[in-house]
Amino acid sequence: MSSSACLRVGCAAGFSGDRTDAAGPVVDALIAAGGPAVLIFETLAERTLALAQLARRRQPEGGYEPLLDELLRPVLGRCLAHGIRIVSNFGAANPRGAAQRIHALAAELGLRPPRIAVVEGDELDGARQQALLGDALADLSVVCANAYLGAEAIAAALREGAEVVVCGRVADPSLTVGPALAHFGWAADDWDRIARATMAGHLLECGAQVSGGYYADPGVKDVPGLARLGYPIAEIEADGHCTITKPPGTGGRIDGHTVREQLLYEVHDPAAYLTPDVVADLGEAEVSELGPDRVRLSGVRGHPRPATLKVNVFHETGWLAEGEISYAGVRAEARARLAAEVLRERLAGLGRLRVDLVGVASVFADDAGAWLADTTCGHARDVRLRVALSHRERAQAERLLREVTALYTCGPAGGGGVRTALRPRLGTVSGLVPRDAVPARHAFVASPPGGGAADAGSLR
Repeated sequence: MSSSACLRVGCAAGFSGDRTDAAGPVVDALIAAGGPAVLIFETLAERTLALAQLARRRQPEGGYEPLLDELLRPVLGRCLAHGIRIVSNFGAANPRGAAQRIHALAAELGLRPPRIAVVEGDELDGARQQALLGDALADLSVVCANAYLGAEAIAAALREGAEVVVCGRVADPSLTVGPALAHFGWAADDWDRIARATMAGHLLECGAQVSGGYYADPGVKDVPGLARLGYPIAEIEADGHCTITKPPGTGGRIDGHTVREQLLYEVHDPAAYLTPDVVADLGEAEVSELGPDRVRLSGVRGHPRPATLKVNVFHETGWLAEGEISYAGVRAEARARLAAEVLRERLAGLGRLRVDLVGVASVFADDAGAWLADTTCGHARDVRLRVALSHRERAQAERLLREVTALYTCGPAGGGGVRTALRPRLGTVSGLVPRDAVPARHAFVASPPGGGAADAGSLR
């Protein structure tokens, strides 16, 4: 059953590690506005999922968003009390584990058990990896392979009364499209409306970027109150068009400039933005300022969704060793360059050594260090030397850590502030697989024994 009432979708996180105090003002604004509302947390970047898989190897009950408690504790009770649904991909490598943790959190807060659904099917097990990807996996030590699911399973879970939907790898905009599908009752092939909701989700998915965070450039693109940015809210209409705003009294800015920047962010082809739900066409999109911190997006068109889904395969490639040391004062740059040459000579034969002089040459240097080698020594008086080495063998990678530390007394003069780090390194192989080979599904996760029955409520 469809509804014509506006659906408000607020976003309180744009990546894993985002601010954990963002949800409060968003929830306050959703409650004050009244009507159907959803709170989304987008916490799953490209490699976050692989890191979550590694975490689950170390701790089988883990593997979900590590800040889950900090994100939900301040707002879970209010969302349940006011009928605000929560949709997120913070399940990462273990959606069921995240669901169980949310049940435990609700119990700790003295709340009734929420009705929690998980979306599954994105992770390809070994047999499906081989069947679908075959030769692409030859000689790879695979950590995980995950397909980008769309919004259908999210929508189905919400239609069945889910108050919290926990996903793993779904496309970022699908966190918004799913609630819109459930609320408005659009047909699965209503491409224009789905494309419009997709772009609403695209504007929300990076959190405070559209509120001016990633836009800010002092003296050129000034943003007030950057330390207290308000995270965005999309008011989605029955035809899919949306208005982007933010909680009153928060910092940041939402205007035509910030919305246009985010609209084109990571869009490879504005006429054919591919997602699992639709191919969105921005060729006739219009951005209109309705008032302070209120911008309407209209005119987006949609085309039938792709027949394939994107899959990311993450595989182990060895170890990444990094070391840093600072040089300051007269001839600091020359001493830093000499230290780099010492390291190159002592680590010769181990592989390519990445060398950066932070503050002199780091942003544009290549891994071979050719750009740095071709530049003449300047007169920088505050330089941070950073070196990195990738190697399949841990013991060999560790040599870099020791050599950087040895610069303390082995020279050049005046080095200090050494820091070293060693971590596993992951590689990525991406490909496409047939959509019907990766069926998505949802399932409800019950609260522990004694938790009681949840009240499903209504999205509409």
